[in-house]
Amino acid sequence: LLPEQGHVAPGSLVIGADSHTCTYGALNAFATGVGSTDLAAGIISGQLWFKVPETFKFVLNGQLPPGVFSKDLILYLIGDVTADGATYMAAEYVGEAISALSVEARFTISNMAIEMGAKVGLMEADAKTEAWVRQHSNLPYTPVVADPDAVYARVKEYDVSNLEPQVAKPHTVDNVSPVGEVAGTEVQQCVIGTCTNGRLEDLRIAARILQGKKIHPRTRLIVAPASRQVFLDAMDEGVIRTLVEAGAAVVTPGCGPCVGTHNGVPSDGENVIATSNRNFKGRMGNNKAFIYLASPATVAASAIVGQICDPREFLR
Repeated sequence: LLPEQGHVAPGSLVIGADSHTCTYGALNAFATGVGSTDLAAGIISGQLWFKVPETFKFVLNGQLPPGVFSKDLILYLIGDVTADGATYMAAEYVGEAISALSVEARFTISNMAIEMGAKVGLMEADAKTEAWVRQHSNLPYTPVVADPDAVYARVKEYDVSNLEPQVAKPHTVDNVSPVGEVAGTEVQQCVIGTCTNGRLEDLRIAARILQGKKIHPRTRLIVAPASRQVFLDAMDEGVIRTLVEAGAAVVTPGCGPCVGTHNGVPSDGENVIATSNRNFKGRMGNNKAFIYLASPATVAASAIVGQICDPREFLR
């Protein structure tokens, strides 16, 4: 909501009470969650103490294959470096794989930087970034780039050209495997949305898969647009109609079932596959449920089959 309404621009420093404030790093902002008490101190004084983090540089080469999305990429990275592999570091994402992504897709990667322990999830401001910011904001800004002689705590290079759809299994975000290893797992609830994957691009991907199809009769599909504007745009495009005709229930824009306080708290023993960012025991409001994390494509495909499945079967 903050970037959409023009409150975030490249080079800015943003604090929020929610740990997923790091989402805005995709716009070249040092954005981090600080909790309610420090946020109140910042609002009152305009100042806050920070320890300058070391930087963990992720160099992402190649292009994501068809049917593989930014959510798959960030799940793979978290699985590789583990949930505390970048604790209090600045995760810096660079390379041709990042450049090829839309700004909406980049938000998903920065959103989950905290799931590897990072303080922020930074990206450079390229032409796509600046075009997006100009469309949403009138703030003056000065992008920040890494110095040529920048010193990094860690650097890891990846070639994403052969990456498969990924799924995080209960009950930790770094418990990640290719979708094929969990394919066939029955799911009673599917969730598309939240601050990780509730943007218009995400809903379009789901609608593309669900067009003309129906969800499995023993599976619920809940869609939570990330904001009111996303909801309106998705209605204008007919995306919401496609999702509802397939059997989805659209809930109030925002968190949806992710944090366990809204529509969609699962029942005992149920398996949920969601596009959200955390799958800890009890995260969705019931510690006897099991949460799997995946891309909007994987969740939409799984809703049709009633089991976790490879979305590429529906995208050929």
